Amino acid sequence: MSSSQLLVVDVSGTPAELGAAYGAQAAEMIRANVEAYLERFSAGVGLDRAAVTVQGAVYRATTLAHFPRLAATLDAVAEAAGVEVELIYAINARSELLYGTVACGAPGDPPAGEGECTSLGVLGSHTVNGHTIIGQNWDWHPEQRPYTLLLITRDERGHEIAALTEAGMLAKAGLNSRGVGVCVNLLGSDRDGRPGGVPYHVLLRSVLEADSLSWSLRNAIRSPRSASINLMIGAAAQDGPGEVIDLELVPGDSAWLHPQDGLLVHANHFEAPLPIYDTIKDWGGSSLFRSARMRRLLADRIAEGKGRIDGPGIVEALCDHQSAPISICRHVDERDAVLDRSETIWTVVMDLEDRSIQLIAGPPCTGGEGQTFRPFS
Repeated sequence: MSSSQLLVVDVSGTPAELGAAYGAQAAEMIRANVEAYLERFSAGVGLDRAAVTVQGAVYRATTLAHFPRLAATLDAVAEAAGVEVELIYAINARSELLYGTVACGAPGDPPAGEGECTSLGVLGSHTVNGHTIIGQNWDWHPEQRPYTLLLITRDERGHEIAALTEAGMLAKAGLNSRGVGVCVNLLGSDRDGRPGGVPYHVLLRSVLEADSLSWSLRNAIRSPRSASINLMIGAAAQDGPGEVIDLELVPGDSAWLHPQDGLLVHANHFEAPLPIYDTIKDWGGSSLFRSARMRRLLADRIAEGKGRIDGPGIVEALCDHQSAPISICRHVDERDAVLDRSETIWTVVMDLEDRSIQLIAGPPCTGGEGQTFRPFS
């Protein structure tokens, strides 16, 4: 499968049936992704298979306690794919394992590399078609691109979800049939490493399990966390205009940001006044300018469009190369250690009223228009 071809896994049924079908359809890719992460855990933070299995069991327990339907799905994924169940939970907690729960020295130590992702939201008052749009560049290790897929689930309650994700995980960026969508950014704080959290990617999935913006916020904020995470959440128009909100979540606390002049943008540092130490202060990098620059780029395109912007204009902004290769449109920097190398492996733009998700493989400057899916039509 080439980097521009995306496996689409489309499954229906109860949580266990969803997981079994997902695990069966993507079994080879899931097993390969688990092995890739076992190598990354070992080389990056010194966790061998036995240690990863122990941690996976802990995250399985927290998932079962807080989101039993999602636990049923993941258990079935593991069984159908022929993978130890603890390893499936471990990869869904890959951010915790790589960035502070049991490794990287003391909690709060800076993560290796530069962080990941620039996300954005545009209210319908500032888009050409009047629709609410959210999107992001997903920056991650380029070796992980072959293990990504589009997971579409249709459960027994009639709730449908489409999410870009890594094989064996439940969600990354995505949207649901009720018009709720989410994008994600890595954050780091001195609170990271507290025990008892729900896995990072289970928390992401819980947002998409919600049938409204209110319940997406409840699911995210009420979940115990072991790692910091930023969520850009949007909701389609419903008896009025759509909405966008950004959540900065740390273990034991949360904060939120609202659009200004129709725009909301976030990178990999905290922007709300949470009482934490932001570990970006220990390693710096492009996040310090990416969010401010993206706001200006979008505002300029809105001004050029006489108060409106469209999808191509958003993608154009996501192609920005100021400070390349470590820029909004990120490319591999050969000066980075191999384990720290990162690039934009997917660009995601979601029209929440249209219930569409545009996916562009690789840095968006090279990916053309990508593919647009309307999974709930």
